[in-house]
Amino acid sequence: MRLGGTVVGSWSTPGEWEALLRASRFRAVTAPFDCHTPADDVRRFMDICLRNDAVVAEVGVWKNPFDPDPAEAKRAMDYARGQLALADEWGVPCCVNIVGTASAAGWDAADPDNFAPETYERIVGSIRAIIDAVQPRRAFYCIEPMPWMIPDSPDVYLQLIRDVDRRQFAAHMDFVNMINCPRRYLGAEAFIGECFEKLAPMIKSTHIKDIRLHPTRLTTILEECAPGQGALDFCAVLRVIDRWLPDDAPVLLEHMDTAEDYAAAYDFVAQRAAEVGIRI
Repeated sequence: MRLGGTVVGSWSTPGEWEALLRASRFRAVTAPFDCHTPADDVRRFMDICLRNDAVVAEVGVWKNPFDPDPAEAKRAMDYARGQLALADEWGVPCCVNIVGTASAAGWDAADPDNFAPETYERIVGSIRAIIDAVQPRRAFYCIEPMPWMIPDSPDVYLQLIRDVDRRQFAAHMDFVNMINCPRRYLGAEAFIGECFEKLAPMIKSTHIKDIRLHPTRLTTILEECAPGQGALDFCAVLRVIDRWLPDDAPVLLEHMDTAEDYAAAYDFVAQRAAEVGIRI
């Protein structure tokens, strides 16, 4: 697998970013550019990745197509189309977003309407509208699973793929985001295996992280954390990934603030991989 993540640190030019990439040891990265970046700079970043044996695994959207402000919702849809077109132009396989929410509490908020039937129809329509406007040939529009919105399980993801019914709609894998209850947490190895068994042929990018349960009295608090800081058996997790995904599949660490934190997580995953004979 190509282990990587987001290159962090202070940079203002592609050359400065390249130095951070080399220090990171990443062989897969999130895009350091977007659809507003000048084409010459995008080309420089892509050339940097090529000469450092790294791939741009994801172009992120991270905007809310259902923002209660119509102007913001339009900007989000326009940006999603722009990001998908960018990914397609440069051969980045995965353009990823969340489905969105009509909640006024935030772009990724938990809200009862997230699971309403009319919201589901709106989700299907918005994904179709993005893909149909761009007509990508190489890139796939993908949705990151979330604990409190669609898709929140592999079966729901499969149904969404069937209902969207577009060739360039595929899967983004974040198994920790779907470990949203004690049953899945306590049976994590089997659940992660189910996720990959059902979705593997459609997965274009994968996030890898850990999760821990905070001991409280009769309530459940599940918290995402860096690999090695939670309860997951990473030897087992890596065996699952290695079984179901191609050898060069991008697997990305995420949500860390410093290069040092990313390095520690990278080392932990690489050590577990070495223990079970998986090549990073």
